[in-house]
Amino acid sequence: MIDIDLGKRVALAGNPNTGKTTLFNRLTGGNAKVGNYPGVTVERQEGTMKLADGVSARLLDVPGTYSLSARSVEEQIAMQAVAGLHPLELPDLVLVVVDATQLARNLYLVLQVIETGLPVVVALNMVDAQEAAGLAVDADAIQRDLGVPVVPTAAKSGRGLRELREAVRAVLADPERGRPGPRWRPAGGPLRQDVETVGAALPDEWHRGIQDRREALALWALLSLDDEDELDGVPSEVRITASERRRAADASGRDLDLEIVSGRYGWIDVHMPGFLREPEKPRVSRTDRLDAVLLNPVAGFAIFLLVMGVVFQSLFAWADPAIGAVEDLFGWLQGVVEATLPAGLFTEFVTGGLIEGVGSVVVFLPQILLLFLFIGLMEDTGYMARVAYLMDRVMRALGLHGRAFVPMMSGFACAIPAILATRTMERSRDRLLTMMVVPLMTCSARLPVYTLVIAALFPPSEVFGFLPVQGMLMVAMYVFSVVVALAAAAVLGRTVLRGPRVPLLLEMPAYRLPHGPSLLRMMWTRTRTFLTEAGTVILVCTIGMWLLLTFPREPAPEAGAAASVEAVAGADADAAREAERLRQSYGGRLGRFIEPVIEPLGFDWKMGVGLIGAFAAREVFVSTMGVVYGFGEDTDEESVSLREKIRSETRTDGRPVYSPLVGLSLMVFFALACQCMSTLAVVRRETRTWRWPLFLFTYMTALAWIASFVVYQGGRLLGLG
Repeated sequence: MIDIDLGKRVALAGNPNTGKTTLFNRLTGGNAKVGNYPGVTVERQEGTMKLADGVSARLLDVPGTYSLSARSVEEQIAMQAVAGLHPLELPDLVLVVVDATQLARNLYLVLQVIETGLPVVVALNMVDAQEAAGLAVDADAIQRDLGVPVVPTAAKSGRGLRELREAVRAVLADPERGRPGPRWRPAGGPLRQDVETVGAALPDEWHRGIQDRREALALWALLSLDDEDELDGVPSEVRITASERRRAADASGRDLDLEIVSGRYGWIDVHMPGFLREPEKPRVSRTDRLDAVLLNPVAGFAIFLLVMGVVFQSLFAWADPAIGAVEDLFGWLQGVVEATLPAGLFTEFVTGGLIEGVGSVVVFLPQILLLFLFIGLMEDTGYMARVAYLMDRVMRALGLHGRAFVPMMSGFACAIPAILATRTMERSRDRLLTMMVVPLMTCSARLPVYTLVIAALFPPSEVFGFLPVQGMLMVAMYVFSVVVALAAAAVLGRTVLRGPRVPLLLEMPAYRLPHGPSLLRMMWTRTRTFLTEAGTVILVCTIGMWLLLTFPREPAPEAGAAASVEAVAGADADAAREAERLRQSYGGRLGRFIEPVIEPLGFDWKMGVGLIGAFAAREVFVSTMGVVYGFGEDTDEESVSLREKIRSETRTDGRPVYSPLVGLSLMVFFALACQCMSTLAVVRRETRTWRWPLFLFTYMTALAWIASFVVYQGGRLLGLG
């Protein structure tokens, strides 16, 4: 018996919706290391697969792809992982997962992998669903014609896993068992010349001197490289040569893509009759019956709105008890620390810096977990593809496609999980464009600000005798955010993030019950990634904000300030001193420094301090304003004292600081400004650069300033201020 080195590498490849992730978890026992592929944010999972006789191999879960032809980053990673191109290692074997109910389409990828010259084993998955549909797939015939081991499996139930492990071990021990040579290759003519020309331009480290591999990579280059691809790391000689051959083919009236794709599918069409036997009278499947309702323009859209309402409610209201519990836990912890440690700067740093910083990260967990739960359910059941289909017509007009709608809707609860939800989108350009507009959606953190301003400055009267002014204003802020977000997507998609309008190509997978363990594991791994990566940046920013609002500890009071503080008697004296200390802090000084910039919006330096404090979290604006106005740190949106103070605050000339026009300007600013360092931290994590967070902050702040300026100054011109 030939022994196997424990360092053998197996790449697990397959189309989306083939049960590949479930099979990966079954083969590794769910004990996988999660990280990212080099240089990108695409998730990488690698685990140990136990084979027969105690032998193990390393199993890499390759991103799902319909073919090795690549235009996007994820598709390029799939090609690099399968073919072993830099910076990824060459696998010793490729395990291709095939959906037995979608055999013809899945075999296309199998043919491509075989062409690379690597040993291949095929897992013919979902044979239980295939049998339930009345289909009969001949695994022996497929194995004979492909020339590689083919093992029927049902990953959810564990059927066929022992036989699959044995097949993998056998091919690792004797690679020639899974290396039959290409099933299809260009026979001659112009296509053969194209392949040879591009193959000659390939670097030696790509093809390793193997002719079959050289041809496979040349075909990949001819299909993948053009003016619209997003691929990096391709040698310039390869790109130039492939582009020249494509242009020459176009000039001669040839369809190069069709020649290559039809060649492979021609092989599949010839052999399919021996692989699959369908019933004489095809049954109307459960999927077809459900799609007749869920894809209906009227009923389907109504159901979709209901589903999104449930998702929105869960993120907005159902998560609230858990969020409150997290806040109470950290509040209790702060109280324990304050009671245990002596009063002083160190205690304030631990409670207001460290504990508050960690709490500002952990408080997002309930929403993130719920969002990933719903996304996982919609993906695993097959409903996510239907959502994208229903919304594609609307989103396409904005330069996006239907998959962008779910993250944008999730932004109503919180931009953090909404940005993480953009991972369901294939093209990096679409993900980036969605990230740039999601923070414009009215998240729950803006509500305390809206509530305070509306309650303080707008009377509880009615319009037309039945429409409440306060309620209508709240609804208007939500509608305003949606309109601006859609308009921003349309503008950015045609300027900064201009890209071709790629049609939405969707597979409508059969409806299936989700696999619970895989769903829970996905929720945990993605949440852990958020905590360890984005959470670190959020923690640092929170501590930085605490430092700004805490130091200097004992500033020298300005002329007249001390007398003003001492004039306050009773219980408000300490609060007044705290407000003056905050005024003299670096954050307060920064607020006064930016006052000339925000004054045209109707804001004074006190609001400037609130805006700076709100950068840690938008809802902090309310408590920061409470401190500024001398009501202590326990002030919240329900405080009548703060509302009354806002109403009665006057300028030196006797004019009120706050008016309904100022309140409207302030709400517009909060609706559009990126007052959330957590959002910037997550964008930094997802894009792996500070370029896009800085762009996001800059364009949203400029947009907020301009809109608030128009509202305030326009209102004054109309005599409303």
